[in-house]
Amino acid sequence: MVGSLGSLMAIDPRYPVLVGVGFASRDVVDPADGVEAIDLMAEAATAAGADAGAPKMLSAVERILVPRGTWTYPAPGRFVAQRIGAERAHTARVALGIPQQSLINEALGAIAAGDLDVAMVVGGEARRREILARRAGIDLPESDQRGLEPDEDRPLDVGAELMAMSEREARVVLPIQQYALIENALGHAEGRTLEENQHDIANLYEGFDAVAGENPRAAFADGRTAEFLRTPSAANRPIAFPYNKWHVTQMNVDQSVALLFCSVDVARDHGIDPERWVFPHVAVESTLAVSLSCRRDMHRWEAMKVLGDAAVGHIGRPLASLEHAELYSCFPVAVRVQQRELGFPLDSVPTITGGMAFAGGPLNSFVLHETGEMAVRRRAHPGETGVVGACSGLLTKPGLSVWSTAPFDAGPLIADLAEGAKAATPVVESVAGYEGPATIATYTVQYDEQQQPATVTVIADTPDGARCVAVAADAELAARGVQEDIIGQPIRVNSTTFEV
Repeated sequence: MVGSLGSLMAIDPRYPVLVGVGFASRDVVDPADGVEAIDLMAEAATAAGADAGAPKMLSAVERILVPRGTWTYPAPGRFVAQRIGAERAHTARVALGIPQQSLINEALGAIAAGDLDVAMVVGGEARRREILARRAGIDLPESDQRGLEPDEDRPLDVGAELMAMSEREARVVLPIQQYALIENALGHAEGRTLEENQHDIANLYEGFDAVAGENPRAAFADGRTAEFLRTPSAANRPIAFPYNKWHVTQMNVDQSVALLFCSVDVARDHGIDPERWVFPHVAVESTLAVSLSCRRDMHRWEAMKVLGDAAVGHIGRPLASLEHAELYSCFPVAVRVQQRELGFPLDSVPTITGGMAFAGGPLNSFVLHETGEMAVRRRAHPGETGVVGACSGLLTKPGLSVWSTAPFDAGPLIADLAEGAKAATPVVESVAGYEGPATIATYTVQYDEQQQPATVTVIADTPDGARCVAVAADAELAARGVQEDIIGQPIRVNSTTFEV
């Protein structure tokens, strides 16, 4: 049951709350006018304190978690700690592949357990500045941070295989390839023609772009129509069928965000207005890693359904009935699969930001952005509730959180549901170096410099029920693959290549 602001005096003093959200960005035209990612992160951290109405709280931050980006800073958390005066903060740089939801959950869980009182999660990029400088032949080295060391440089668990050997050997490693493979698997599983699938994708993203037009922090809102989005053109070049440029995360942005968390009693001690408090009702994740070719049902994300079912069981409401939603949007199929697994209508537009193609998708920190935007939206609509879907990897490790301006009487559900996800996810063996007959289970087409179909990438079923991954530089088959569904096509595989 959801409590009310009037009952805050009776709430558990260890209930963790999000009290400050800080954003920092630059719309860089000349790289000389921009700033480094580390400066944007420090700016966002400072803004989070101001947003809470308690800038002095920043000196009390005890833990700063920073997800690794495209930059190479050795100790971004320590730099931020120095800038905000949090000299006693334990800082951690966290490897790519560790979910951003894990960092949020770590902060919430440690506060709820009494292990710390104030924590910050901050991330960001200055990728547009970097790209513009490179195009102009300008050298923009990262600032000298010698002498700065993180308290912890957290590596990815070596036992977590994000990508099978068969995928790596065939060089099917780019997100655009893998998400396009999932997209075509979804359309085929639902009996949709290629044209129908492209229509659905374009309509969804037309809605996302419209939402971005209402978001003052969106980087690329432009009122794009469904027809423009589905049609390859010079302004919307094809990349991996069925995806064009504006179906894809636009990561070349200069954006940063910081989330400031504390316990209810600390929020009171610092005099933070209760109207600034945003309460987690649910913060769940699955750290199970199953690579794409090993998933029996490549159009499904069973782990996300496990999270959704747990959330519904905790709050007692269907997630689609919540007033606001932001489902992770690195590619259209990520949204579409979440809609299905979480019970959202297939014609819904589940975003408050406009998504990663239109709001901007900084590498490895967008979950922090969407969570921050949900907090801003919660304050603007007190008493309403919002859900945030998160993703790490290639529809690999899901996260899900539910937020409100009122506490949940039973407290928040904070958990890693990897065991439940494992039980719910049927797997098959993915074989590297396979030679012999196979049948295409899903595919994508990639293009040459003239934007003509050129290469076909497949995940295929072998006669004994295993999987293999292969690529063919076959322009004729590629041209067929953008006109008709070739799933089910028999092929002959020779290790990492194939022929019809």
